[in-house]
Amino acid sequence: MKLPRFVAALAVACCAVVGSAAEPIRPRVLVSTDIGGTDFDDFQSLVHLLVYADAVELEGLIASPWGEARDRKRHLLDLVDVYARDFPNLRAHSDGYPTPERLRAICKQGGLDAAGWRGVGTRTEGSDWIIRCAQREDRRPLWVLVWGGIDDVAQALHDDPSIKPKVRVYWIGGPNKKWSTTAYAYLAREHPDLWIIEANSTYRGWFVGGDQDGDLGNRAFVERHVAGRGALGDYFATIAPQVKMGDSPSLAYVLGAAPENPAAPGNWGGRFVRAWDRPHVIFTAPPTTADRVETFGLVELVYRPTGAAPADTRAALVVDRQEFPGFAGADGAWHFLFSPKEAKTWTYRIASNHPGLDGRSGGFTSVNPASERAKSAAARYPNWWTDDPAPEQSEGPHPGAKTVSRWRAEFLRDFAARLERCRPPRGPANPP
Repeated sequence: MKLPRFVAALAVACCAVVGSAAEPIRPRVLVSTDIGGTDFDDFQSLVHLLVYADAVELEGLIASPWGEARDRKRHLLDLVDVYARDFPNLRAHSDGYPTPERLRAICKQGGLDAAGWRGVGTRTEGSDWIIRCAQREDRRPLWVLVWGGIDDVAQALHDDPSIKPKVRVYWIGGPNKKWSTTAYAYLAREHPDLWIIEANSTYRGWFVGGDQDGDLGNRAFVERHVAGRGALGDYFATIAPQVKMGDSPSLAYVLGAAPENPAAPGNWGGRFVRAWDRPHVIFTAPPTTADRVETFGLVELVYRPTGAAPADTRAALVVDRQEFPGFAGADGAWHFLFSPKEAKTWTYRIASNHPGLDGRSGGFTSVNPASERAKSAAARYPNWWTDDPAPEQSEGPHPGAKTVSRWRAEFLRDFAARLERCRPPRGPANPP
């Protein structure tokens, strides 16, 4: 994308005429984030979001992580407090920045646990808020940017399928998918016509590859262009002294040219291809490392244990020292879901208090999708988009990442200019 056009969008220079009144076109945005986990990039991407907050109509901030200490809405509120310190300086540049009070009002708590086997469960404050925002009378679509598990989106669509034509989902999948497998399976099974970008690896172009010379290096950029830029800049630099911001491509995409056409070139948030049938391999016998599956697809392991089962049978799939819950079927079979986040050989074992399950093990090898997959767009998924598997669009092992990394100098320079707004306005050079 050409820089002037992007800046114009950020400055809200375009207007739509409604009746006789001119109104600025700002995309409606709701963010669902697993802020507070072991990764720092959500904190950084939220700083990025806040300095661009005048360019969008921000309608929701949902904390929907999965794991220990899950009540993380407080992290959103803490970050709003940091934003409040820079708010007067930001407002000096644009009246479009939302007040801290407004941001606090739209912070919501999403699901505290991953969905069960059905992929949906109990409504949450976050899922209800998605529905409420989508139901607003507005001709603009609601862009739902998912930076973690997709469970709240699945719950919202289950509770009110009528909102589906009104939402556009950009999901930073990849590693997040393995914690959200049942919700993802529900969406692919029950809502194949959902408009969604499933970015499993394209987003990595924000911090991998591209121009990293001089002050554009991941660490150098923070040192020279982030630290000392108001409370938000210092917060960013304190969280981590290097650029990751892996969720930021979703916002850049919405603010870019032609977001309704993911195949269009020139968008800082990536370019995508129509999705092929969503991979879901079911093994009814233990697989071995000779068995191949597609990276980012779903792997389902089915076990039928023999012997007496404890009254409170528990079982988990253990992969790379991480545990994923198993689900008991009505027929006595146990189901385990996993999504490999990278191309490699995986091994697993089952930990359970059921003697017929405990210690069972196996393996499989995940491989990146072949470039030919892009020629097999699935009619079942007419609005589903994903990473371009063409080798020339990969950054190393990351399909599609080059469609983002090629814009690295542009999007980092623009972010640096935005951070300058956090500084107090300069007075006249020679005051009287």
